[in-house]
Amino acid sequence: MTRRPRDARFILSCLGVGLLAGLLSGLFGVGGGTVIVPFLVLLLGFDQRLAAGTSLAAIVPIATVGVISYAMHGSVAWIAALLLAAGAVVGAQIGTWLLPRLSITVLRWSFVAFLVAVIISLFLVIPSRDAELVLTWFTGAALVVLGVATGVVSGLIGVGGGIIVVPALMVLFGTSDLVAKGTSLLMMIPTAISGTFGNVRRRNVDLVAAALVGGAACTTTALGAWLATLVDPFLGNVLFAAFLVVIAVQMALRALRGRRR
Repeated sequence: MTRRPRDARFILSCLGVGLLAGLLSGLFGVGGGTVIVPFLVLLLGFDQRLAAGTSLAAIVPIATVGVISYAMHGSVAWIAALLLAAGAVVGAQIGTWLLPRLSITVLRWSFVAFLVAVIISLFLVIPSRDAELVLTWFTGAALVVLGVATGVVSGLIGVGGGIIVVPALMVLFGTSDLVAKGTSLLMMIPTAISGTFGNVRRRNVDLVAAALVGGAACTTTALGAWLATLVDPFLGNVLFAAFLVVIAVQMALRALRGRRR
């Protein structure tokens, strides 16, 4: 792992990324990895592995503040989150084990493909504020399977998994958008902790950057969660999709430049 210089640019970049990641985390119920990973790569020159590991560590405090904010509005399905987390903890270990074994080019293109899939899913979701998550034996098992898949992606790409779980809960389980977001954030906490332990052992984390990003994000996560209750659900999806298009294009261009070298 290459140590980044701890100069003013490093600190300010981490703080700026954290503020934006926290706002989007609260607003969209994601851990912020879709912001943290590409910006650590683009602004600070982190390689994809180190950015993914650092992002996952930063997600722990971000998700914690987000859960508290959504829980205050009663928008957390606690049992569903525990089932998701049980699967995700296992999946995160698989993902972090695979992380150092995959090439940087593969990871970059995988991240781009992942963002494209999420963008498409956002236009397939029809959010509802009234829908509830009904638990049965079948849905419980399906939540565990979803958790495992989410954990693998979390460990590989450095996202907390909310970008998968939120659309999945709305589309596949018929959950309201606010409950999907609050439940997703709760699921992320044990997932991110599990993945971070694996990444620390494999030296795929910059803990200083993670602390700066995560600390800054905590100051804006609650604001994002409050805004989520005010923004029309479909409009929120459209805005988030537009943002992801910008990120996906930037990462694709970087992957192409890396391949030419």
